[in-house]
Amino acid sequence: MNWKQSFSTSIGKKLQMSLTGLFLILFLIVHCYINAQVFYNDGGVRFNEAAHFMGTNFVIRTVELGLFAFLILHIVQGLLLWAKNRARRTVKYAVSAGNKTSPWYSRSMALLGTLILLFLVVHLSKFWGPNRLSMTTGHGELPLYKMMYDEFQITWVLIVYLLGVFALAWHLLHGFYSAFQTLGLGTHKYKGIIKGIGVAFSIIVPLIFALMPIAFYMHWLCGPVADCVK
Repeated sequence: MNWKQSFSTSIGKKLQMSLTGLFLILFLIVHCYINAQVFYNDGGVRFNEAAHFMGTNFVIRTVELGLFAFLILHIVQGLLLWAKNRARRTVKYAVSAGNKTSPWYSRSMALLGTLILLFLVVHLSKFWGPNRLSMTTGHGELPLYKMMYDEFQITWVLIVYLLGVFALAWHLLHGFYSAFQTLGLGTHKYKGIIKGIGVAFSIIVPLIFALMPIAFYMHWLCGPVADCVK
């Protein structure tokens, strides 16, 4: 059995989910750090500097494309696995065990993944996509901080963003440890540590992502103006 056949098996697909899940975690750490720059409340100076570095560094741009590819692959692969498992279950259980056997979020990964995918589409179409297109066509970088400030005044954009972050938090609560477990790293010795880190990560990172649009919407952060309070 070659490597291609190995990754096409059920175990291989779970391994793909774990590896792409780890890339997702790395992706979130980097973007969380960049987004957190807005809390300096300096009119977007630090945020724009970080965004400029990410957008103009060739190595980072190459890695960024890979991270996006793995992120999409992770979501699509998860939905395919969910559909396959559902198709195999031709006869439904008479009584659902519910939370007695597993928490609801571990049984709702497909739903959460779909919400995250919708959130990703909105995010890419509003910010990342237009900025990269403008840079690629030679028109330069767009004022991302101003774009975020304006977009997050729109209620439906805020709601979609927060729903995506909510889904991400619950998805990570199950997926963080699961990724390490599938790779054989969730041994009894390190199980408690990995689960603890996973819970902390699942709370802190989504919370930072959620606070950013809320802060813009509530006008806790100043706009991109020269007289912004530093």
